Formats: sequence, C-alpha cells, structure tokens
Amino acid sequence: MSLNATFKSFILPEAFSAEALGNFNVSKSASTLCLTLVVLYIYRLFLPSPKGSIKQLGGFPVTTAWTFFSKRTDFILGHFKASAAPHFRFQVLQHQVVALRGEEARKAFFDSKSLNFTEGYKILFGAAPRLQDITINTHNDVSWFNKHILTLLGKRRLTEMLPSLLEDVNVRMIGWGKKGCFDPFKNIYDVRISLKAALESQLTVLQLVFQMTVRMASCSELAEDRTTLDELQKLYWQLEKSSTPTALLLPWFPGPAKKRKRTATKELFTKIYDVAEARRKAAVPSSDAVDVLLGQGQSTTEVVEFIIGAIFAGIVSTGIISCWALVYLASDEEWMAKAKAEVNALIDKHTNTLSTESLSRRLATIPISAWEDEMPVMEAVIRETLRVTLTNTLLRRNVIDELSVSNGTIQQGDFVVYNVADVYLNSEIYTNPREFDPGRYDPGREEDKKSTFGFKRPRKGRHPCTGMKVAKLEIKVIVTMMLAGFDFDIVDKNGKHITKIPVPDRNDIHQARPVGDQCFFEFERIVD
Repeated sequence: MSLNATFKSFILPEAFSAEALGNFNVSKSASTLCLTLVVLYIYRLFLPSPKGSIKQLGGFPVTTAWTFFSKRTDFILGHFKASAAPHFRFQVLQHQVVALRGEEARKAFFDSKSLNFTEGYKILFGAAPRLQDITINTHNDVSWFNKHILTLLGKRRLTEMLPSLLEDVNVRMIGWGKKGCFDPFKNIYDVRISLKAALESQLTVLQLVFQMTVRMASCSELAEDRTTLDELQKLYWQLEKSSTPTALLLPWFPGPAKKRKRTATKELFTKIYDVAEARRKAAVPSSDAVDVLLGQGQSTTEVVEFIIGAIFAGIVSTGIISCWALVYLASDEEWMAKAKAEVNALIDKHTNTLSTESLSRRLATIPISAWEDEMPVMEAVIRETLRVTLTNTLLRRNVIDELSVSNGTIQQGDFVVYNVADVYLNSEIYTNPREFDPGRYDPGREEDKKSTFGFKRPRKGRHPCTGMKVAKLEIKVIVTMMLAGFDFDIVDKNGKHITKIPVPDRNDIHQARPVGDQCFFEFERIVD
C-alpha cells in the first residue's frame, strides 16, 4: 500500500468521536493524537515535491534557523552532503530562505537582476551598526554609499593618504619593540576585558588595519588620538559580539545582546558626530574624508552614517586576511622568498636605497600604480588567502520576479544564500583545495578558470566590492612593512616552528579566526 493510501486509511473521526472518547481513557486518546501528528509529519516529509519546487527542510523552524546562525557553514554543507539536490529551502522567522550550490546556481546568484545584495544582508547578517536602532533615519541605499566610496578612495586621494597610512603602521610597529612574540589573531578588544588592559597591549595586526581604515574614512582627530581610536575599536567589536542567534531570531526580545548593540551604536554615533560637527564649524577645511563629505553638502548625520558604515566594511575581513596572509607566508619558505624578492625589487626600483630615512618614508615614495600593478606575487597571495580562508556564506534577496534556478523556483521575497566553499574548496576545480598554493593561478594552471565564477573577483558579478582596491592596498602595506622590516616566524606556545598550519573557523560568520591551538609570530626588527 502506498504512503498516500496508508494516510487516507487512517480513520481520524473514530479516534475523536464522542463514542470513542467514552471507550478510551485520556492516555490512549493522547497517544492517538501523537500518532496522528507523527503520520502527518512523515506524510509531509515524503510527499513528492511539485514540479519546479525546492525541497523544504523539516523540523521546527526556530531550531533550523538557530543552527543556520550559530554554525552556518556546517548547516549548509551538511544538508547538501545529505542530498544530491542543487538547492533546499528553510524558514527563518517568517521568511523563506533558499540555499544554492553548483555552477548554474552560482551564475544566477552573482548575475541575476532579481537578487538584491542590500536586502539580503538586512536580516541574515546582524553585526553591522544600524542607526535605525537608535531612531535615526538613514539612506539605506548602497548606491549612495558606493558613490562616496569611489569619490573618497580614488587613486589621487590614495596617493595623498599613503604617507600617513605608512606612518601610522610604522608608529604602531615601533611600539612592538625590537623583538617579541604575539598572537596575530588575538582580539584584545574582547568585551570581557577592560579598556585599560586593551591599551596596555599594542601587539596585534588588527589594530593596524583599524587605524588605516579610520584614517581613510574619517579624519586625523580620530586616527591619531590613540585613546579615542581604541575606544572606537572596542565599540566595533562589541557590535560583532552582539550578533547572536537570539538577537537575530528574536529582534523584539530585549536581551543583553540587543542592549549592547544599541549602546555601542549610540556611542559610536555620538563620538563621530561630535568630531564631524566640530569640523563643520572649523574656519579652514582639511582634505580629510569628513571635510570632503561636508563640502559636498552632506549633513552631519549623513557624514556619520557613511563613516560608521565605511569603517565596518573595511575591518570585517581586511584585518583577518592580513593575519592569515602573514601566517601562510611564514609557514611556506618558497612563497615567503618570492614575496620578499618582490618587495625588495619594488624598493630598489622606486626608492632611494641609500636614504637614511625610515622604511615607512621610503615606501611612501612608491607610486600607487606600482602598489597596484607591480606586485603579482602579493596579488596571488591575497587571492589564495581569500580562497582558503573566507569560505563564508553570501546573501541576497529576490526582490523582483519569480526566478528559476536549477529546475527550482525562487519566489519573490525569498532570501537566497550561497556558501563559497561550494567552489573554493571544490576538488574538481582546485587541486588539493585546502592547501595554500598561490601558484594555482599562474598561466598554464589557472585553476580558477575551470568553472563560472571559479574565483569571485571583486569587480565581477552585479555586486562588485567597491572598497576592494583599498582593502588590498592596506593588506599590501602591512605585509610589505613586515617583510621588509622584520624577520618573523610562526611558532607554537613553546616557541617552536609550526609545521601544521592552523585551520580557519568556517562557522565564524564575521571573521575566520583559527580554531585549535594558538599560534604566534616571533619577530625581530631588522630595518627601522
């Protein structure tokens, strides 16, 4: 007998008639009800899906969604491992979410006009500061944000900013001392420690990225005041910590995470607003981003909105990529040698090698065009670090029409997710995909070209990363200063060279920090 026939032969009226209730006690009636619910669930679970539909995950929506927010990569890859289907559907709150995989789905995800980037991240990515949380109206328009990014971070302005960026890094690195050891991934701005404790430690690569990003996106008052800068960074890490499953799934619940996020957002807004308002009243404007935006007629609130968003966008992945790039280089003699040779060649070509000026000042004479176009080894290192490390889940929302992908229908209003491990860690595309091998992009190999969007380049697809040029410059500045200024190695807690590279936490939604034992940079300064 078919499952459908079995279900129809299950006589519900008899179980719940008045006569039956008289013959059976409460316990048996409860058992019958439970059995009925089980049969209904099994029937729904195995009922053939209509043509063009996408299989809906069973279970309780809250439980399913909780796993999606707490262990996102495991959740998506685990369900795909259990099925050959190119997609599945599940529920988050009242929203339907469709997960995709495969080349056809990847092409649709990155190219479809219906899939909106901004709408995708509104609900499913909760760490970004939202001024609406403190009842301040905002543009909520990615095109407005991107327009100002392009204006402020163009080649001419980067040329003007480069000496200051290098000097910021140099001052921080001088604070490290002549030699020492530190954990490059350690976030000293954990909400569990005091600001005083944070200020006492300067040994972190993440600080370098944060200061450079603040420098480019705001003004010198914020970038050069160490206390204010550290307070701002702590607030941003508080925002990241507030992105908990509870806060995302129960936005109405007045829990501690929601309170922390609101408080941190308000403090960020107030600190930056006061500085921007003071700049508005200044007699002579500067060339800082704040004054450029004010000069374009933006309100103080709009200026603050841009700065808060730009800093968050700049630190989410740039810092962690810088850390991982240095880790991979320190653990790979061949690519460390290639990277050092490239840096030395750049210095020999564009600087006065007989100069007694500091390394940062000599590097500042290298034109932006050389940083962008004459560092192919560094480009390959950054690309490979991105591929191996940031196998995160990208988000979109279907805002226009019903969309057909891989014989499945995505309804208008559905959220769509794609985990890039589907391509980045795919052994049919990349040889030994979990290994660091920048040579895989060389002519003759070009493994990234085996499939559509085999590597999602920043300028490809309908949603290019406007700030990627700046992010890569920041990474190159940090790595170059390390390679040219220090001898360093990656060691364990006992000071022994690490042969087994740490593994990134692929469930870390915001930053792929390593899991397992800590690793450290043991360094000695060789050039001032």
